[in-house]
Amino acid sequence: MFAEILTVGDELLTGNTVDSNSAFIAKKLTERGYWVRRITTVGDDVGDIKAAVLEILERKPEVLVISGGLGPTHDDVTMLAVAEALGKKLVPCEECLERIREFYHRLYEKGLIDDPELNDARRKMAYLPEGAEPLENSEGAAPGAYIEHGKTKIFVLPGMPREMKAMLEKEVLPRLGEKKFVQLKFLAEITDESKLAPILREALERFNVKIHSSPKGFGRYIGIIVFAESEVEAEKVVGFLRERGISLQRWKL
Repeated sequence: MFAEILTVGDELLTGNTVDSNSAFIAKKLTERGYWVRRITTVGDDVGDIKAAVLEILERKPEVLVISGGLGPTHDDVTMLAVAEALGKKLVPCEECLERIREFYHRLYEKGLIDDPELNDARRKMAYLPEGAEPLENSEGAAPGAYIEHGKTKIFVLPGMPREMKAMLEKEVLPRLGEKKFVQLKFLAEITDESKLAPILREALERFNVKIHSSPKGFGRYIGIIVFAESEVEAEKVVGFLRERGISLQRWKL
């Protein structure tokens, strides 16, 4: 199974905001057994977002997670772009509108905003592509959306990391089933990655795993991450590496 990630925002392309969302999403998808084949970033432009979605769907991933551009401002156009890419209209979601209303009233009661009433900008967030299932945002105003397009599960999430992470955990991952992969991370005490390469190649041939090595420059350690369907299978690789004389210690990222 493979997945793709699309992040949206001019701030990501200018370097003003570091795209930590992609890393978090990729890690969680990998744990569920999905190989993230590509991560794409585009700005807040309807045409660019639409083109990116269409290009990704041509590759037919099992999962597409889109993050960013769901807020109330003029440049929050992701839902519109996704709808256009799928040939659908944006339609109001009454359930979403009620949640947005309650969210702003809570902010008002806490003294965080001056006006709790819905305006056009706030109502805008309640529009989803036709046929989309709303995803609850427990940390913010803008709802997400879940859409099945052929064999691709599309999830549209906010870009605010706190909101995105909560929604991914509560709304997305339960729809993807149980955790299928484990990751074991080690530092190998070896100075040259080229000496480690044939040993890792042999491990890949012997075991049903994936292995990522991360050189730390020419020095004492090389990072190793073992991806496997079970901890037992991953530990077999660890044992194999140690049998080949590679000293390993746990790597805490």
